[in-house]
Parts: sequence; C-alpha cells; structure tokens
Amino acid sequence: MDHAANGRKISTMSLTALGIVYGDIGTSPLYALRMCFYESHGVELSADNILGVLSIIIWSLILVVTLKYIMFVMRADNEGEGGILALMALSGRQRPPRKQAQLGIVVILGLIGAAFLYGDGIITPAISVLSAVEGLEIATPLFKPYVMLITIGILCLLFFMQHRGVAGVGTLFGPIMLLWFGTMALLGLFSIVRTPHILLAVNPLYAGRFLAHHAVEAFPVLGSVFLVLTGAEALYADMGPCGKRPIQVSWFAIVLPALLLQYLGQGALLARDPTAIANPFYLLAPQTLLYPLVLLSTAATVIASQALVTGAFSLTHQAVQLGFLPFLRIQHTSAQHIGQIFVPAINQALLIGTIGLVLLFGASSHLAAAYGIAVSMTMLITTLLVYRVARYVWHWNLFVTTSVMALFLCVDLAFFGANALKIPHGGWVPLALGVAVFTLMTTWHRGRAIVGGYLQASAPTVSEFLNSAMPGLVRVPGYAVFLVQHPGATPLALAQNVRHNKVLHEHLFFLTVVTEAVPHLPQPQRCEMNPMAGGAHQIIAHYGFMDTPDVPDVLAHCRKEGLAIPLEETTFFLSRLTFLATPKPGMALWREKLFVYLSRNSQRASSFFHLPSEQVVEIGLVLEI
Repeated sequence: MDHAANGRKISTMSLTALGIVYGDIGTSPLYALRMCFYESHGVELSADNILGVLSIIIWSLILVVTLKYIMFVMRADNEGEGGILALMALSGRQRPPRKQAQLGIVVILGLIGAAFLYGDGIITPAISVLSAVEGLEIATPLFKPYVMLITIGILCLLFFMQHRGVAGVGTLFGPIMLLWFGTMALLGLFSIVRTPHILLAVNPLYAGRFLAHHAVEAFPVLGSVFLVLTGAEALYADMGPCGKRPIQVSWFAIVLPALLLQYLGQGALLARDPTAIANPFYLLAPQTLLYPLVLLSTAATVIASQALVTGAFSLTHQAVQLGFLPFLRIQHTSAQHIGQIFVPAINQALLIGTIGLVLLFGASSHLAAAYGIAVSMTMLITTLLVYRVARYVWHWNLFVTTSVMALFLCVDLAFFGANALKIPHGGWVPLALGVAVFTLMTTWHRGRAIVGGYLQASAPTVSEFLNSAMPGLVRVPGYAVFLVQHPGATPLALAQNVRHNKVLHEHLFFLTVVTEAVPHLPQPQRCEMNPMAGGAHQIIAHYGFMDTPDVPDVLAHCRKEGLAIPLEETTFFLSRLTFLATPKPGMALWREKLFVYLSRNSQRASSFFHLPSEQVVEIGLVLEI
C-alpha cells in the first residue's frame, strides 16, 4: 500500500513538473531545427546534413540535459533547493571568510549567472509566444499582418494576470503540457514511419562527420542547436517546488522521448520536402489540425513563459534576502503555497522588456539570433560552481572531479563560443541586460557594506552605549524593539531617540535579521536570545534565503521561549537613512548615485518585515557616502 501511495505521489508530482519545469525546453521544437538551416549559416539542406544536425541535437540532449543536469548537477541541491543563487550559497560555504565589502569569485560567478537569467526571462516569452502565433501564417497568409499584434496581446494578458497568482490554474498546466508532448510525439512518429532511415541520426558518427566536413559552417549551427537546450537550467532551478525524482521521471518517461520523436519527425519531413524548412513544426500537421495546433502551441508557450516569469520572481526574492537587491514589494498569491509570489516591479520590467523585444525584432527567426548567449553563459557558470561543490563539499578527489568537469566544460565552451557569434546580430541584448542587472546587484551590495562598515566604526557597541547612557536617563513604561543591521551595533534610531527625547523604554530589545546560506530554517533554530545590561535583550532571527522575514512571528516565538514581548504594546524603532552621493573613496560617484536611487525607491523596512504601521517610529538621518 505504501509503495502504491508513493507511486501515485511520484506520478502526480511528475505531471506537475511537466507544467512547471519543461515548458521552455518543450517549446523549442517550434523554432530550433529550422534555425539550424538558417540561410546565413550556409549549410545546404541535404540528406547528410539533416542527419548530421539531428545527430548533434540528439546527443546534445543526452550529454547536456540527461548526463549533466539530470544525472549530475541535480545532485548539488542546497537542502532540496536548486538554482544559480542556491548553488552559489552552497559552493561558497567552504570559502574562507573575507571582508564584508568584498565579493569572492564564487559570489561574482553566481551573480553573473543570476543576472543573465533575467535576460532569459525577457527573451523566452517573446520568442516562444511569437513562434507559436506565427503558425497562423501557415494556416492562411491573411493573419500575417496581425501576428505581432496578437503576440503582444497574449503577452500583455500573461503579465497582467500575474498578480492573481497561478494557484487557480496551475493544476491545468501539467495536463496541457502532457497533451502537448503527446501531440509532438505522435506528429513526429507518423513522419518517421514514412521516412524510417532518419533514425540513422541516432548514430553519433553522423554528428562527428558533419562537424568534420563543415568546420567553418558548423560553429554557427551549434549556436542554433543550442536552442534545443535553453530550458535545461529550469530543471535545476525548479528542483525545490517539484522535487528531484519527479523531474527525472518525467524527463525519461515523457519529455525526452517526445522531443526525440519530434525532432526526428521534423528531419524526416525535411528529407521528403526541403521546402518545409519554412516552418517544419506546423507543416508536420495536417491542414485541418493547424488551428487546434496553433491554439495548443500558444497555451504551451504561455505556460513556458509563466515558468520563466515565476522563476524571475523567486530569483528576486532570493537576491533581496541575500542582500544583493533592495527591499522590493513582494506579494504572496497563495495561502497554501508559500513559494508563489508576485513582485510588481519585476513584472513591470519584464512586460516592458518582452514587448520591446517583439517590436524590435519582429519575428522569431530574428529573435533566435539574440537567444542563447545568456543561457550558455549561465550553464558554463553552473559547471564551474558545481566543480567547487564536488571538490570541497562532496570531497571528490582531484582527478575524478577534473575529468568529469572537463567533459562538461568542453561542451559548454563550444556552445558558448558558437553563441558568441550572435552578439552583433542581437546577442548584445541579453548581454546588456545581464550587465545592467549585475551592476545593480553589486552596487547595492557594495553600498550596504560601506554604510554598515561606517556605522560600525563610528558608533560604540550597544552594550557600551547603554552602560554610559542609562544612569542619566528616565525609564518609561513599555516595550521597544530596535531593528539593527549588525548584532551588537548601536542602532541610529536609539542614539537619536536618547539624544532628543532623553528617555529609554523599560523593556528594550535589539533585533537583527540574518539570512543564512540555506534555503529554509525550521522554527526552533530561528531565534537567538541573549540578555544584555539594564534588562535589555539582543535577538538574532535567522532565516533561509527562501524564507520571508516576519518580525511579529519572531516575537511570538520569543514568547514561547519565555521572553514575553506583547505585540500590541510594543513600539518598533527603525533608522531611516537618507544618503547623499559625494566624491569619497569606496565607490565611483555614478555608482553612489545609483545606490542612492535604489535606496530611495526601495520598500520601507516596516512593510518588508510585516510590522504594524501604527506602532512604527522611524527616525531619520542624512548620511554622506
């Protein structure tokens, strides 16, 4: 009975994984193979070349997705969570401590990978939905003038619905994607039956022969072949909500067979009719099924886009918690699933960026030139970070670690080099987006570190301050909680309150929220409570980088542990710092101005920590940086 129940659970989660994880890689057949024979590549659409390109596609799926991600990278989970920032936190646990203002190579690599994932989150909805809607042109040329308008309408609807969350429709994603993969498999199978010799492409010798005979032309083709792999990072990033086993089961049982049949089927069609290169995916289907197929393709691409948008929200939440982005307004869209969130600022940026790309490039074939460089760089960084995990966390010996990683690095570097050729033709777009996001994250982190270092150096410890200030101050009844960035430091709000009001509350608490390099921390491990002079207490609340800090929840836990802090009788004191950019050592003036801008537009700490607004006192101070 237990085995049957476990089997049902795995089946259910595997179906869910189809909707959450495999949308991006599952919609690549809409455009990937035809881009391999793009005119500018100069590769003739001959029988041998079709077999060669198909062989490269097949073995890329096996080497990169199956061997690297499914079998290897997914082992590097950070207590069940995946993704580039989770991997960064895991691989950085063993590095020696460094000054807070400095960023180690592990953190820099992680931030670069995260920055380029935002670029992927903008390009994927644009190319996926546009390529699906372009199927209407195959049905009738009458739709050609309206393809871009329909695409923009679908994208607007996608982003405008984000604030409602996916809890209500999420259960439909899995069945729709199951229908999608089943349809792709059947269309491909029927085509293969008509041209069975296409199965020769399974032989890797055809891939080697193609690469050897087309030394110059093969490199750009690899950039197009990479389009079949663009959703591979999602397998690792969505490991937390879906689980490792369901992702693996759905890949081997459904996704990989469907993709292989679809690509082989498209190749068989091209072998019979080279003119089908105009759109081999849609031309596989009978004319009577084109409209339903366009509708199903559009649904699949919307689901794929939803997964990328949701991933961008989750990535932002992690970056905020780890101190690489300012406080942003984060809304929870589901009472049952804590991970379902909505970030209005990110949603707006993605909407503007996605529609801008559709208007700029106009066709999925043009967008494909911009697609891949960001993802290939992220895959390369993933390999480097996993190397560190294998070497220093799993303690693999040097020879085994280097041998395994050398294989993956060779493949990653080949694809990265091929995609680098796209930079002049649109690949600069995701690079520019990545550089911009990386600059934002490093500037915010650096600015916070400089401010924190200044405050620690210029103020006494809180114990020293209390010992010197308490004898001459009046103690008034009540409870006061001071939020402070660093444990032991004197909050500016406390110093200013004592300076101007000459009083201290009878019950004093100094609360610091610390984000650890693990995704979640259980409630019993969350709080440290240490007594201080004059009846004050220091409280350190520990959260994982995927947890949401909640000060009232911390106080409730303290009450359970014997430290009573009645929420309704407590006043929360916060330091509201206003920064002025000045030409001082530490950061360039333009970065100081960027830090000031980010600070002014960040969410107030009172809202971020869920403090009751009517019980919050903010004491302001102007600080030059």
